Amino acid sequence: QVQLVESGGGLVQAGGSLRLSCAASGRIFSINIMDWYRQAPGKERELVATITSAGSTNYADSVKGRFTISRDNAKNTVYLQMNSLKPEDTAVYYCKLTTPSAGYWGQGTQVTVSS
Repeated sequence: QVQLVESGGGLVQAGGSLRLSCAASGRIFSINIMDWYRQAPGKERELVATITSAGSTNYADSVKGRFTISRDNAKNTVYLQMNSLKPEDTAVYYCKLTTPSAGYWGQGTQVTVSS
């Protein structure tokens, strides 16, 4: 059983920054991919950023240059540093862990950016 717990969401003004964390616990394979997704009201869930266990990263075009994904493998934790936030970044942010056998989701954390 794998559990993911996100934290770090909140309310911030446009142009501000937030850092999200996602801590994984349980039976975690050393080879895995961790992602951050987001879902705004009335919209589909979208992939924001990805990081492999080797440290390779990928970003959605909408967040390139503003968001940075990183991970601490010793702590089984992934981070999302979000800078220059915009109102359109408002959403529930979810982390996802994908292993060779299954995928697991966190419960989500709300990020609200006011204009």
